[in-house]
Amino acid sequence: MTDRPQLIIPHITAQTAFDRAAEKRRDTEWLDTQRASPEARLFLLIDLKFAIRSDPDRSKTRLRPFTARELGSVGLEMAGASFLGIAEDGAPLFALCLSPSEAARLPDGAETFAPLVDLRTLANQGEMPPAELTLAAQMRGLAAWHATNRCCSRCGGKLELREGGWRLDCWACGQLHFPRSDPAVIMLITQNGQCLMGHEPRFQDNMYSVLAGFVEPGDDIETAVRREIMEEAGIRVGRVEYVASQPWPFPHQLMIGCWGEALNSDLTLDPVEMPEARWFGREEVRQMLDKVHPRGHFVPPPLSISHMLIRAFADGVLG
Repeated sequence: MTDRPQLIIPHITAQTAFDRAAEKRRDTEWLDTQRASPEARLFLLIDLKFAIRSDPDRSKTRLRPFTARELGSVGLEMAGASFLGIAEDGAPLFALCLSPSEAARLPDGAETFAPLVDLRTLANQGEMPPAELTLAAQMRGLAAWHATNRCCSRCGGKLELREGGWRLDCWACGQLHFPRSDPAVIMLITQNGQCLMGHEPRFQDNMYSVLAGFVEPGDDIETAVRREIMEEAGIRVGRVEYVASQPWPFPHQLMIGCWGEALNSDLTLDPVEMPEARWFGREEVRQMLDKVHPRGHFVPPPLSISHMLIRAFADGVLG
């Protein structure tokens, strides 16, 4: 497992195409000026779906940028727009997130900004440039955090927007709230040229994937891998190695991809968490990747780190 080539996750990855400019988040006057600037690009989410634009033949898809004047013309206030960063051309980037009820008060409702498309669909279509998809992932994660943090978890008081949308302060008790990322391990477990994959109840019919689970308090990454595999499949795991990570904004996970070496092969499945799992050889996994498996089995789409781990196994890079 040494001298392994770097594995590339093709779609939702950590941003590098623009500067988050975190040092500007506390400068309220600068943020207000930038929100109103004609150079500012504001992106709109309604019910966590993005306003987009595409070519007539839908071969290219982009996030639809607005100016403050355009959004203000339909009665939208810019004060709640979150600061995302500064684009390579110097333009400040903001996101304005509306709930369905807020959108319903627009002159023509949400249809004012149609089409609206969710992030998972945009990623699966593969028609949006990676840099824009990454920006969309950042926006969705931040918007989902705002949507589920209306009141203080300590006292129930109202939360007020601070630092360009990257902090929420309780007006009553002063508690500070920050965006969260929940660490989760996702692991390719192998033994004797086979890998372990399972079918969870929430999956599409016939879809199999590598196993995953949340990092619990007191866990390190290696312990989380071994604990989750033992709990769900009854497999003891010895060596564990980190492979790659991926932000997964559904709503706010950080997926930590690992490889692990199984020490036994007999499965004891958790009937609730993992009612179906088995070992797959490389040839069968290749059939699943190519969607030619005789029983119709397939794996998650290329946007996910699970797909990357599975393909690495099929190509002999892992396991």
